[in-house]
Amino acid sequence: MEIAFFLVALAVAVLAVTALAERVDLPPPLVLIAVGVAASYVPGMPEVHLEAEVVLLGLLPPLLYATAIQTSLVDFNANRRTIFLLSVGLVVFTTAGIGALVHALVPGIGWAAAFAIGAVVAPPDAVAATAIARRIGLPRRIVTILEGESLLNDATALVALRTAIAAGGTGITAMKVGEDFLLAAGGGVAIGVGFFLLVAMLRKRITDPLMDTAISLVVPFAAFVIAERIHASGVIAVVIAGLLLGHKAPIVQTAQSRIAERVNWRTIAFLLENAVFLLIGLQAEWLFRDVERSELSAGRIVTVCAATLAGVIALRMVWVFVTRYLLVRPGADPVTGKVPPWTFTLVLGWAGMRGVVTLAAAFLIPDDTEHREVLLLIAFTVVAGTLFIQGLTLPWLARRLEVPAPDPMDDALARATLLQQASKAGFAKLQELEYDDPHGVVDLIRQRIDQRNFAAWERLGTTVDEESPSDLYARIRLDMIEAERRRVLEIRSSGTVASDVVANVLAMLDVEESMLDNATQQRQEIRAVTGRRRRTGEQCDHLLSAPTVETVADPVCRRCLEDGTRWVALRQCLTCGEVGCCDSSPGQHATEHFHESTHPVMESAEPGEDWRWCYVHHLTA
Repeated sequence: MEIAFFLVALAVAVLAVTALAERVDLPPPLVLIAVGVAASYVPGMPEVHLEAEVVLLGLLPPLLYATAIQTSLVDFNANRRTIFLLSVGLVVFTTAGIGALVHALVPGIGWAAAFAIGAVVAPPDAVAATAIARRIGLPRRIVTILEGESLLNDATALVALRTAIAAGGTGITAMKVGEDFLLAAGGGVAIGVGFFLLVAMLRKRITDPLMDTAISLVVPFAAFVIAERIHASGVIAVVIAGLLLGHKAPIVQTAQSRIAERVNWRTIAFLLENAVFLLIGLQAEWLFRDVERSELSAGRIVTVCAATLAGVIALRMVWVFVTRYLLVRPGADPVTGKVPPWTFTLVLGWAGMRGVVTLAAAFLIPDDTEHREVLLLIAFTVVAGTLFIQGLTLPWLARRLEVPAPDPMDDALARATLLQQASKAGFAKLQELEYDDPHGVVDLIRQRIDQRNFAAWERLGTTVDEESPSDLYARIRLDMIEAERRRVLEIRSSGTVASDVVANVLAMLDVEESMLDNATQQRQEIRAVTGRRRRTGEQCDHLLSAPTVETVADPVCRRCLEDGTRWVALRQCLTCGEVGCCDSSPGQHATEHFHESTHPVMESAEPGEDWRWCYVHHLTA
């Protein structure tokens, strides 16, 4: 009962502190650690020890899997060289460097124990880095590299740690580390691929979202346990399974199953991620108490802890810059078309926060290891120090270096273009189908698809004072849904309709409302962005060769004025300079001009927009 009460209290504290941190605009991970440290000194607070087995089996697999299924395999592959250099090369480099440092500063400590603590503090944490990176809006390429690195570096660190522990006083050889890593990596990949094939086969035969989600909850734990059972890497097994299942989800899962899995894993990750930071803080009191009994002087302990913290930060900065200019030499970003500047590398190097895996791995060091209590304090110092020093200064550094965040306007443009491409494929399929349509169903389908595409393009509008048709539709429809829901609840209270039927109708209203809310939120994000848009996406010959015409100072749609109609947004032909209204407008005169003139490219004539659209290939630039 005491354990159950503690877990409930932990969950409540996590939710309350996270909500408070968000309200005062502070990073929740850092606030949770500070609260945990303070709580560890509260009289009557139970002493919490993070057991290595609990973290490595109970927390690590679901956290890795939740991140892996949301990580783009395409983006991961595009950055694979950088990711592997960080997740393998940097971990080995840090292990060796910190091992040598600790061996020099701590009297009487053996090389095995020194390399063990080096392996413990080597891997940055996926949870800590990406939680802060996404919160401050770092470029997606940096976030992808941080996620990919943090998914795999735990495996390298754990192999190095176990090798150091097994070596004991006999020393550690590079050959031994290499053999163990290859065995762990190869076995982990095989187990991960095996689980992917098995689950994919099952999902093709299972349409029940509940059963599908239940399978998803089992996968990370089963993959981890089986891999560790055969002395392979459970971390790699979970990551490979998650990456492949996430990539193939649109093919092997039903839409309902994908939605259910996404929501469930986001909830699980939210609770576990934030609980981890609180648990880290709760270790403070007993760690400091144990260190008081150490044979080393306080000055020596402070020196080695501070030196190790500085060492892990410095070694990462050295590694990322050396590998960037000697090994990686990054090419142009597929989105921006530009080579990432050195500022990206500096931010990537500074985003090396450590987390719960470092603290948990420290407890794998045998109890009879010389100065074990100091080694545990070193791990705690590195975790807390990197989180507070780097975590608090990372937003300032990104702003100071003017590292650009993902642009909602660019996302909206890419979304609209992608939907247009999808619609083009759908209409092509429609031409191939044979059907008898006496009720005008095909016309209704065309109308709904056009409305979906129009809504996507309307989100690009930058006019704040005018309400677009989609905004008007969302506002009216949301008020209607509220009235509909009230009436359904009144009928539910009467007991005249079966509860299952009522629940089904309420679920339908919820789905529609959530879609409208999501579109409204995206519109608000776009309106907060100003400035010229950069050229993005695939470009055809028409877009590349389109001339530049003189921009009309006060553009109007001549045909709308003649017809007495109003336009939503304006487009300008880049061949003749003709201005017409967009497809969301009643007249759709820009499209009409294309059909009349066959001039292929139109450019937005709205203030603050410079994107172009090719009517022939349905592409933007």
